Amino acid sequence: MSENGTQWNSNFSFLMAMIGSAVGLGNIWRYPYVLYSHGGGSFMIPYIVAIVLLGFSGVLLEYAVGYKFKTSLLEIYGKIKTKFRVIAWFTLLIVFLILSYYVCIVGWDLIYLVLSFFKGWGADPNNYFVTSVLHDNPTFGGMLEIVPIVFISCLIVWFVIWLISHRNINDGVSKFSNVAVPLLFVLIVIIVGFSLTLPGASIGYTAMFTPDWNALLDANIWLAAFGQVIFSLSIGMAIAITYSSYLGKKTNLTKNAGIVVASNSGFEVFNAIGVFSILGFMALSTGVGFDGLVTEGTGLAFVAFPEVFNVMGGAAYIIGPLFFFCILIAGITSAIALAESVTSSLITEFDLTRKKAVTILCIIGFCVTAIFTTGAGSTVLGIFDRILNNFALILAIVFECIIFAWFYKIDDLIEVLNRNTSIKIGSLWKYLIKFILPIVLLVLWVTGLVSTLSFSNNMSLFVELILFAVLLVVPFILNHFAKSRKVNEA
Repeated sequence: MSENGTQWNSNFSFLMAMIGSAVGLGNIWRYPYVLYSHGGGSFMIPYIVAIVLLGFSGVLLEYAVGYKFKTSLLEIYGKIKTKFRVIAWFTLLIVFLILSYYVCIVGWDLIYLVLSFFKGWGADPNNYFVTSVLHDNPTFGGMLEIVPIVFISCLIVWFVIWLISHRNINDGVSKFSNVAVPLLFVLIVIIVGFSLTLPGASIGYTAMFTPDWNALLDANIWLAAFGQVIFSLSIGMAIAITYSSYLGKKTNLTKNAGIVVASNSGFEVFNAIGVFSILGFMALSTGVGFDGLVTEGTGLAFVAFPEVFNVMGGAAYIIGPLFFFCILIAGITSAIALAESVTSSLITEFDLTRKKAVTILCIIGFCVTAIFTTGAGSTVLGIFDRILNNFALILAIVFECIIFAWFYKIDDLIEVLNRNTSIKIGSLWKYLIKFILPIVLLVLWVTGLVSTLSFSNNMSLFVELILFAVLLVVPFILNHFAKSRKVNEA
C-alpha cells in the first residue's frame, strides 16, 4: 500500500490502467508514419531492439522504484537526495505541460467524433480543419482569438478527467480503465477487420511491410525507433512509478512489465495494419500516390481519414465514429494517467485530499490549455510538443537513470524485481540502466536539441524562449515554495 493509503483492488486493474496509459495518440497516428518513413518492414528490427533495451528495461526501472518506495516522485527523489527534489519538480512540470496540450488534441478529436456522424467536415477536410477548427493564425494577434468550439471541447475533456480522477483510484481510474481499455481493443479489431476487406487494402499493408534494408545503416532510423518507444510507453513521465506504488506485496513486476510492453507494441503494429489498409483503399479510390497519403499526427487523423471517409460511402458512418471514438478512449486513458502522476505528488507534498488536488490540477491545466484554443494555438502546441519531447522529457529520463543507477543502490531494485518471479533480472539490466541507456538518450537529446533550436520566425522564438525559461526557473520556485511551507509548518 502506498504512503497515502491507495492500493489497486486487483492486478488486472493495474494492468488495464498501465496499458491505457501507454496506448495513446502516439500508437494510433504517430507509429504508422514513423514505421513507413523509416524503412518500412526493416524498421521493425531497430524497433524491437529499442523495446528490449529502452522499453522493457525502462518500464522495469520505474516499476521497481514505485513498488520499492510506495510514494510520489517528489518524495522518492527527496529521500535519495534532498537536492534531487528540483529534478522531480522539473519532471512533473514537463508532465503537466504535456497533459495541457494533450487535452487540446483530445478536444479536437471530440469535435471530429461528433462530425463523423454526418461528415460535417465537408468536401475539403483540410480546409475545414485549418479554418474552422484551428483558425490557423500563427501571429501574436492570433493568441488573443479564442476558437469557441475548441475551447468548449477542451473544457468537456478536462471535466471528464476531473470526473474520473477525483474519486479514489479504484472507483475512478480503475473502473474507467477496466471498461475502456478492453473496449478500445475490441473496437480496433473491428476497424482492422473491416479495413482488410476494402479494395486496395493490400496496397497499404504491402507498403507498410516492404523493407528498405539500407535504412538500417542510417543512425536516424535507430534514433526514431528509440524516440517512438519513449513516446508510446510514456517513459520518464512518472506514470509507471505512480501506478506501481499502488501495487500489493505479492505482485510479479517482471511479468506485468512484459504484458504492458507487449500489449502496447502489439497494439501499435496491429493498428498500423488497419491504418495502412484504409490508406491503401484511398490510394486506389482516388489515384493519389501512397506517399501523399501517409502523414503524421493531426494530418492523418483530421485530414487524411476524413478524406477517406468521404469516398467510403455508407460504411463511413459506422467506421468513422468508431475510429474517432478509439482516439477519444486512448486519449482520455493516457490523460488521466498523466494527471495521476502529478496528483500523487500534490497530495503528498501539500497534504491535500485527492479531490482538492485533482480540482486544482484541472483548473490550472484548463487555464494553460486555453492557450492552445486560440487562433495561434496549433502553432504554440507544435512548439510545446517539440521542446517537451525532444529536449525536456529525454533529459528527465537521463536524470532518472543516473539517479537510480549511480546515487541509489540499484541492486536493491534488482532484489525488488526478483521477489515474485521465476524470471530473474541480473547485472545485464544494471549495465543497461547505468551506461547504455544514458548514452543512447544523450545522443537522442543532442539530436532533439538541434532540431528544437531551429527557429523559424519571431513568434516561435518568443514562445520557445518563454517555455525554456519556465522549464529552467519554475522547478526551483516550486521547490523553494514547498520547502518554505514545510519550514513554516514546523
